[in-house]
Amino acid sequence: MSSINHRSTKRRRRKPTQAYMTTPTSMAEERQLQQAIANSRVDRHRPRDGWLNIPLGPTFYPTVEEFEGNPVTYINKIRPVAEKYGICKVVPPSGWKPPLCVDMNSAKEFETKKQMLHRLQEGIAFDDGEDYCPSEYQKMANEMALLWKQKHYPNHDSTFVGSEVKENKNHSFEKGSGKDISKETKEQMSTENLERDYWDIVETQSCSVSVEYGNDIDTDDYWSGFPHSRRGRSKHGTSELRKDENDDLEYIPKFGTDEFYRESWWNLNNIPSCPGSVLRHVKVGINGINVPWLYFGCLFSTFCWHNEDNYLYSINYHHSGSPKQWYGVPGTRKDAEGLEKVFKNYLAMKMREVPDLLHHITTMISPRLLQQGSVPVYKILQNAGEFVITFPRAYHGGFSMGPNIGEAVNFATPDWIAHGADANERYRTFSRPAVFSQDRLTFTLANYVRELNSDSCDLLVKELQRVIEEELRLRDVLFEAGVRDVSDQVNLPKNRLDRLDEASADYDDKRQCFTCKYICFFSAVACECSQSRVSCLRHSHLLCQCPADSKYLMIWTKPQEMSMNLENAKSMFHMKRQQENRCKFIDAPFHSSDLHGSNKKKIATAPGALKDWQMRKNDTVDLTPVGPIESCPILSDSIMSSGNRQDDQTRYLVQPVAQSSYDGLSVQTHVQDPTKTTSKEEHDGRPISESRYSGGKEMISVETLSSTPPGSLNAGICQM
Repeated sequence: MSSINHRSTKRRRRKPTQAYMTTPTSMAEERQLQQAIANSRVDRHRPRDGWLNIPLGPTFYPTVEEFEGNPVTYINKIRPVAEKYGICKVVPPSGWKPPLCVDMNSAKEFETKKQMLHRLQEGIAFDDGEDYCPSEYQKMANEMALLWKQKHYPNHDSTFVGSEVKENKNHSFEKGSGKDISKETKEQMSTENLERDYWDIVETQSCSVSVEYGNDIDTDDYWSGFPHSRRGRSKHGTSELRKDENDDLEYIPKFGTDEFYRESWWNLNNIPSCPGSVLRHVKVGINGINVPWLYFGCLFSTFCWHNEDNYLYSINYHHSGSPKQWYGVPGTRKDAEGLEKVFKNYLAMKMREVPDLLHHITTMISPRLLQQGSVPVYKILQNAGEFVITFPRAYHGGFSMGPNIGEAVNFATPDWIAHGADANERYRTFSRPAVFSQDRLTFTLANYVRELNSDSCDLLVKELQRVIEEELRLRDVLFEAGVRDVSDQVNLPKNRLDRLDEASADYDDKRQCFTCKYICFFSAVACECSQSRVSCLRHSHLLCQCPADSKYLMIWTKPQEMSMNLENAKSMFHMKRQQENRCKFIDAPFHSSDLHGSNKKKIATAPGALKDWQMRKNDTVDLTPVGPIESCPILSDSIMSSGNRQDDQTRYLVQPVAQSSYDGLSVQTHVQDPTKTTSKEEHDGRPISESRYSGGKEMISVETLSSTPPGSLNAGICQM
């Protein structure tokens, strides 16, 4: 008896084990728990049927006459309306049929990125996929799409839904034909159903799906889908003109001819150099900026949320294949920061580790979450032969609905100047190099100020004033602190202001601020203690711990030269303002009846959205191969899980583990162990610390910044 009492006493005195604790054991676990609870409150608002209710973005239909003209002029015409949506679609006139210049029979292989759709909300970097030649990629993409069709839409070919368009209260559109809309539409492999399938995978991880995306393919090393100009209008084209013969920039051949497709400014190889595009002054080829990138897409391959480098415009052309679903957010400061806030709330822990996560372009969250965060979102369905334009700072993302080939490049109209300055400031906070010097391009524009209208001159003058005021103010602060000016003792090369060429870009790479990666265009601070570091004027105190009298200032642009450029821009602005008969109303290629703005509380139906929907309302996803591929018999699940290229390894997968019901469709669910991720210092496979034109060049000795060493200075400075 006593032994029993003794054991019970010991049991009562035993301390509770950790298993009974209700609170997290660490701060990290507590943050994870709080993040999971917060996200669950958001996610429970997801509709049970998975449908997204997103209003459509605008679609524009230029005439042949407008399309034969300058695309920058046309974009400026539609911009007052289109930029409110962040993205827009431009449908070329009937008769537009450019040849696809990608060599589909080439054996040359390109790299792909492996995207795990069920983990796109986590912000993890993409692993490398297989390498493919065009025909191999098309075969793989076609197999995947046909298998998805066989699994989830087996009755697609025998079912037809005669649909009518209905506008709902949020000004998006729904298809239906009467009695049982849901039953009829579920059997169709339609764009609406594929959109629901995609977000069901991304949001609920209903199944584990991996795809391979051929993105950011260099059109210089591989192929452009457009023919190259023979008048030297593209960076890597040819010129049949003599050196002493100038290209007539206004010359455009007749619409629809072979020469038109080569020389039209709508050709993505040409548009960066189009009259009116700021990037035409950038003479060095920068991949993805003024040299297009090519994209091979497959079913559900994703271009994650991002905005363009330096907040540039982008233009994207769909050469052939299945549609792409685009989502866009207006580029206003409020809306862009609203999206970033949603990301920070939903991925709080991840963004503490990787503050510049959005620059990596590896994260996709549902537009529904943005809408719940009061961020306006619009969508556009891009079909083959159509352009999509994104506006400065506008976040956008989307995915493909089957095998396709696309191409994209940047351009900039003069109204971009202020956006570029904002991007430059943002990059400095993340120590992210810009793709080119914003200050250099601004002062180059001042050299061509006669080409600008009064509004653009006004923007330029304001930016020049801001830059010059800060530069001269900080110079005075540094001189008062004891920093020396050695400009008269060092033969520094003069900044070139007529263009940004290869030599200028290389030189700019050598004068990036050690702290914020800003290109020190006007001046830079260096110190006797280092042979490789320079600093911008803002961060000279972070360069080293040496006293101010050990540091010196190298000046490339004198105050007199800066003031002269500013005064020239001011006088030109006043002259143009007096000459121009400014018109407040801008005729747009759509009727005012397309805008339902009588009730300001409602979202106006986007121009051209209803017309585009009506033209495409009965379309289904076309899986016709883009080029010659081998036949693709779909026999079993083995196609999804194994193949000749990867023995029994999952490529694009929906491996069966347990079968579940998903709105009447059979879906194979699979739980996959987390795979290894690459370094957080990667952006979609590219090191994010590299300037796009620098090719990852390291900083070199400061002495290379001057053409002759400062003979009167001490040995420490001479070595720099």
